Amino acid sequence: MKTMYELRQFLQKHGAFIYTGDRAGDLELFEMELRQLYEWNMIDVLTLQQGLLILKKELSEYQKGNS
Repeated sequence: MKTMYELRQFLQKHGAFIYTGDRAGDLELFEMELRQLYEWNMIDVLTLQQGLLILKKELSEYQKGNS
């Protein structure tokens, strides 16, 4: 996983369809879903780290655009 699109597709494959209309809220829900998948041993630590890195980058870009 390297892009937000790939992360969204990955989570959809695991049953998480997230769209609230609020970008920051969506990113927070993505993080919660990733952490739950890890806690349930459905993904490994590398996948969790990759996903969190993508989310951190996306949130940073979002905040730059809204400041």
